[in-house]
Amino acid sequence: MKSSIKIIAGNASRPLAEAIAAYLELPLAKCMVRRFADMEIFVELQENVRGEDVFIVQSTSFPANDHLMELLIMIDAARRSSARRITAVIPYFGYARQDRRTSGRTPISAKLVANLITEAGADRVLTLDLHAGQIQGFFDIPTDNLFAAPVMVRDIKERMPAEDRMVVSPDVGGVVRARVVAKRIDAQLAIVDKRRERPGESEVMNIIGDVRGRSCILVDDIVDSGGTLVNAAEALLNAGAKDVSAYITHGVLSGGAVSRIAASRMKELVITDSIQPTQAVKLARNIRVMSIAPLLGEAIGRTATESSVSSLFD
Repeated sequence: MKSSIKIIAGNASRPLAEAIAAYLELPLAKCMVRRFADMEIFVELQENVRGEDVFIVQSTSFPANDHLMELLIMIDAARRSSARRITAVIPYFGYARQDRRTSGRTPISAKLVANLITEAGADRVLTLDLHAGQIQGFFDIPTDNLFAAPVMVRDIKERMPAEDRMVVSPDVGGVVRARVVAKRIDAQLAIVDKRRERPGESEVMNIIGDVRGRSCILVDDIVDSGGTLVNAAEALLNAGAKDVSAYITHGVLSGGAVSRIAASRMKELVITDSIQPTQAVKLARNIRVMSIAPLLGEAIGRTATESSVSSLFD
């Protein structure tokens, strides 16, 4: 079955795609992505994909619009090259935070992007830790939402003593996600209650739970500006926590986020390579990157053989 799999890498996720291909013991399919002088994107598949099971690995991370357009054009190229099935592997689905109308006259951009991917010719989607689970329903094609929790749990168990660790959700909306990790490591759960005054800023109001003397583990899906995370860590330490680490799936880390986290009292921020880490991230003293290539590789292999993907998380 492996011989019928073709893995194609977009510019946003080439190192991750290479690691996935290595896990599956397959070469990356040859694909050229270049730009004309006006930055128009051109894609050419440089090997035969007729009748093949094609997996296009591309996060829609910064610059989000360029990488989204690359993904759409690669899907179209594979469809017009008579691929048997096309799976868009989107480790980070960049428009997921726009999953509902927050006020009048605003879009639901996550649904629009789902429509674009479907219309481009994708037969199914494979993604990781969607910001909101209901986004799966925005697609009219099969969509598998994988979870980084098992990878995080394994790392936490290897590095942190069991007796004093406590999982913390940085806001009320992330409680379900944090509870999954807490249950797997047999730890108690606390919640940071915060009030967001404006986009990109947050004010920590209260800690729900006793964190005194505990090694606190903040769990969330996205870290962007880093303000919420740093404020939450500061509040936990002020409430008596012994130390604070964070396990976040998608390290967007825009603007001055890396320097903000590096200057904070946070012991460690652990992110995955769903978004290709920048040089600043690699050099930061308290940021570590975990690979989710084995998880995605296993899911791709199971998708190709029509095996269960959900059983990965049983």
